[in-house]
This record gives sequence, C-alpha cells and structure tokens, in this order.
Amino acid sequence: MRQIVLDTETTGIDPREGHRLIEIGAVEMVNRRLTGRSYHQYINPERPIEEEAISVHGITNERVADEPVFAEVADAFWAFIEGAELVIHNAPFDVGFIDHELTRLNRVRGEPALGPVAEHCRILDTLQLARDKHPGQRNSLDALCKRYEIDNGHRVLHGALLDAEILADVYLAMTGGQTALLLDPSAASEGSGARGIQRRPVALEPGRLAVTAPSEAELDAHRHKLARIRESAGECVWDGVEGIPH
Repeated sequence: MRQIVLDTETTGIDPREGHRLIEIGAVEMVNRRLTGRSYHQYINPERPIEEEAISVHGITNERVADEPVFAEVADAFWAFIEGAELVIHNAPFDVGFIDHELTRLNRVRGEPALGPVAEHCRILDTLQLARDKHPGQRNSLDALCKRYEIDNGHRVLHGALLDAEILADVYLAMTGGQTALLLDPSAASEGSGARGIQRRPVALEPGRLAVTAPSEAELDAHRHKLARIRESAGECVWDGVEGIPH
C-alpha cells in the first residue's frame, strides 16, 4: 500500500477568507516503510502572510516572495500524491486548503483537471485516529511525540516537511510500532527534497564479529517497550518472532 504523509503551512487559518498555501511537505511510505522519496515546496501565496501565522511557522513574506505560485507546482505535486492514501494530522484543514488551491487553478485553466483530493486519494486523519485511541487527552503532534517517546527536540517552529517526517513516526507508532526503514537507500536521490538514511559499508574480518548478549536491564527495557506497543496498538509483531524475548 502506498501512503503519503503530508503537512502544509498557510498564510492563515481559513481558505474561505482568501488564505493560501505557502509550503507543502510530504514523505512516501510503501507497505509501512519510508521509501526515501519526498516532496517539498515553498509557494508564493500572492498575498500577505498573517503575523500570527508567521509566529507559528516562521515563514515570512520575504522568504516566499521569489518562490513559484501554486499553478506552477500543482502538476508535480498532484503526480506525487494521486492514488495514494494521504496520512494527515487534522486532515480537514490541509485538504481544505489543497482543494481551495485546486479549485482556483481549475477555474483559471477552464477545466476541472485536478481534484478534489477525496475523489482521487484515500484520506486518513491521524488526529481523529489519536482521539479514538486516547479520548479526553491532548492529541497534538507534540503531545503524541511525548506519548510515544518520539524525539521532536529539533522542532522549534512548524515546518511542513519536518512535521510530515515526525508524523510518519507517530503514525507508525500509533498503528503498530513499526519502524520507518527505507525500502531502498538509492531512492533517497529521487523526488524533491528527498532525505534518507545514510549507510556506510563496514569491513569486518571473518570471525572478528563480536556478539554481545543483552543485559537484564536491557531485556527489561525491551519488555517494557513491547508492553507499551501492545497497550497502544493491541498487538505486536515481535510476539510472532521465535527466539526474541517477549
């Protein structure tokens, strides 16, 4: 299954008041594994960014003044997401802005060539998923990072690509605790703004590979982690692996 974990930044909170997209960030997963392909684009919104919005994401009018307008990037963005399941935190917000941009674009082009998103992509709202799993609790992205022990210390301001990468980790933790490994490290060179795991070959002499058994403290920590996964997801793939302490 192909999934696109996506986030946007905007000039304000309501497209019906003329607010526009200024940044799109997205990462691709296939069968719950990051492929290394991503899409990242700043956009000239053709209008001022509200000061309150700037205080959240830090993107100024000067930063996007020389970026392309949405019409110039729409086809590449659509090609990246079309047919995938979109994983978005508070999906109605982001999808609402994307649909607004597509409607404007189709009006200019004179044909409904692109969108609406829900007719071409499945949409999974991780905010609603979190509310279902953790009713009555805070379910912001920061709160979920803390709950699932995901490091987001490098997240000072909101940013679409960074938030998409963090959301991928959160989504995987919420839905089974699988790790976000790359399918193919060579794929990291594909797509706009792609990021991948850097791998370095290690030369080992035959018979020189040291095998170290885990300590009791490490085993206890491992069991505690698995218990947390079972509690949050209801199942754990490690339980079906022979020879692994459960």
